[in-house]
Amino acid sequence: MLTLLTRPECGLCEEFLQELQRLALSHTLPPLSVVDVDDYPELARRHGLDIPVLLWDGVKVCQHRLDREELLRLLRPR
Repeated sequence: MLTLLTRPECGLCEEFLQELQRLALSHTLPPLSVVDVDDYPELARRHGLDIPVLLWDGVKVCQHRLDREELLRLLRPR
């Protein structure tokens, strides 16, 4: 599962989500959960102001900007 850590009224977070949604139009992506990082003190402590962050099964894929190539590389069957 993909998890996008965001904050309300975060323009960069909104852009990141839009890029993910566009990518999903042309590629099959795992289910996406969008999480307000401030709802979880441990996540807020760990990521602070370094959001948005994209996690795949809890492991950081990228932050601030979507790294399309890295995400697609990770999704390729092995």
